[in-house]
Formats: sequence, C-alpha cells, structure tokens
Amino acid sequence: MPKNNKTNNKRKVIMPIAVIALLFLGIGIGMSYFKKNLYTVMKVPDFELTDQNNKKITNKDMLGKVYLVEFFFSKCPTICPVMNTNMKAIQSQINDPNFGIISISIDPENDTPEALKEHAQKIGAKSPDWHFLTGDRGYIGKLADQFNIYVGDKEDEAESLNHSGMIALVDQEGNIRCRYNKDNMPILYYSGLNYDDPEGKTPRLNGKYHPDREILIEDIKKLLK
Repeated sequence: MPKNNKTNNKRKVIMPIAVIALLFLGIGIGMSYFKKNLYTVMKVPDFELTDQNNKKITNKDMLGKVYLVEFFFSKCPTICPVMNTNMKAIQSQINDPNFGIISISIDPENDTPEALKEHAQKIGAKSPDWHFLTGDRGYIGKLADQFNIYVGDKEDEAESLNHSGMIALVDQEGNIRCRYNKDNMPILYYSGLNYDDPEGKTPRLNGKYHPDREILIEDIKKLLK
C-alpha cells in the first residue's frame, strides 16, 4: 500500500476519535458549569414595606446582602410554620451578617408590626436581618405577582389567604438567582415545604435527591463567597 494511503487511513481513524473526545470534553465542561453556576432569573421587584420594628424596609436596603423572600401570614396553620421553621434553620446554619430573610405577610390587616414582632419572638427569629414585613394588601398582592409567586386574590374570601410555598433567592446586586436541575434547566424558585419529608424530596441535581433546605444553604454559600 502506498505511504500516502496509510497516512490517509490513520487520519480517518484519528479524526472521529478526536471529535468524540472533544464532544465529551464539552459535555463535561457544560455539566461543570451548570453545577457551579447559578442562573439569573430577573431583577428583584422594587418594594417598600414596614417590618416588625415599625421600620421601612426597601429592596435598596437589602443591596449588598444575599437574602431569601417568602410570602406567609402569622396565623397560617398549615405551610407557614414549616416555612418559618426551616427559614430559622437556614438562618442558624448560615449565621452571616451579609445574609438576610424577608418574610412578607399576606394578611396585613391582622399582621401589624406589633403582631409580627410577637410572631418573630414566638418562633425564635432573633436575627436583626430577618424582616417580617407588612403593608397594604393590594400592594402586597401585586408584589407577589411581580415575583411570580402565587398569592390568592384578596377580593376572593375563600382564596385570599392561599399562597405558594416557594422561596426566592436574591444576590447582593438584587438579582433573583437559582440553580439548574438535572436536565440543566433553571428551577427558578426553591420549595419551602418538602425538605423534612423523606418521601417528598425532589430530584434537583445530577439525578440525586437534594432536600431544598440543603440546596438553599449550598447556593447561599456560593453567593456569599
């Protein structure tokens, strides 16, 4: 066989192998990117509400901090105790002055600053950076819509105190952030409900089961670095 033919045959074998190697390298780099980086969902909506200390709190006040946002109400007998309890656990584990929590009441008629202060004391929310916020119900409903987190229509008595258990993670620049799931799609928000239920854990990363409290802690730490 002529020398040129042998060389051409070697190239024909080497080229596909090189292409396959580059493909796997690209996949590996891509998976590493999705695992290490957080997706930017959108800018946090502007807000101005009153906290349990009768102090005005705005989104601008939270710039420079990593923080979580939830919607709740203090007399909620179902999902709110779970959400607040797990927020407390997250606050305790993070224990960083650059981390905060925003808990917005959807029942401001009853959740006055005084009532929210009593609620904060009752659940043991001692951090000065955990703000329980109240204000006008219509304003809060529109704010929830801007967050894309469900809150019931205040005009519908049966639905007015219904709300989602989802939590928004916000970075120091005021961007809502999230991780990617096992299909490399952004999860957008974190569940505030399922991390203490062994049967309710949702697959989030690389096909493994990650309780949302733990992945929230992981992602908060990423942003605090």
